[in-house]
Amino acid sequence: MFGIENYWVFILSGIILNLTPGNDTIYILTRSISQGRKAGVVSALGISTGGLAHTIMASLGLSVILSKSIFLFDVIKYTGVIYLVYIGLKTIISKSNPFIHQANFERFIDYKQIYKQGFLTNLFNPKVALFFLSFLPQFINPHVNNTPLPFLLLGLTFLTTGTIWCLFLAYASSFLSILLRENNRVSTIAHKLSGMIFIGLGFKLALEKR
Repeated sequence: MFGIENYWVFILSGIILNLTPGNDTIYILTRSISQGRKAGVVSALGISTGGLAHTIMASLGLSVILSKSIFLFDVIKYTGVIYLVYIGLKTIISKSNPFIHQANFERFIDYKQIYKQGFLTNLFNPKVALFFLSFLPQFINPHVNNTPLPFLLLGLTFLTTGTIWCLFLAYASSFLSILLRENNRVSTIAHKLSGMIFIGLGFKLALEKR
């Protein structure tokens, strides 16, 4: 089918990989727990959009350039590191707490910003690009004419299962957000802790090897 081999094996493998905790999982859980269900859902959609960008780059062969250039890999990686640390520091020093006004807390949250952050944190992770470049070709017939269609179909399939799982995570973990808003002291600690988690994700990305 369109040059794709073992499609159902790919779907099963993709689901298993989706269930494996990673940076995206931590990011969504942090957003959902600290800022509520809608923030978690928006962050998941931002991450999925970043994955779509990686899929397109892989299908066009741009990820090959990234895999062969140590300099480009490091530039993208450290851009992501700086961005994650920036988000973390901004969260920690922020005087506002999204938990405090339970009835109106959502109007204090910038969902466009959360979406953008989810998109950029995924886009600036070169490991994601190399993952698509190494994983997808295993299910594409090497004798098929040079066309981006198999890459796109496999990438969209992987993103679909991944998005469903991420939305489930956002929904399930958001119940903790409701509990946290009932205790201002605990909620303040959780808010600052979420900033520290973003910084930790930045350092984790910095340690990633090509």
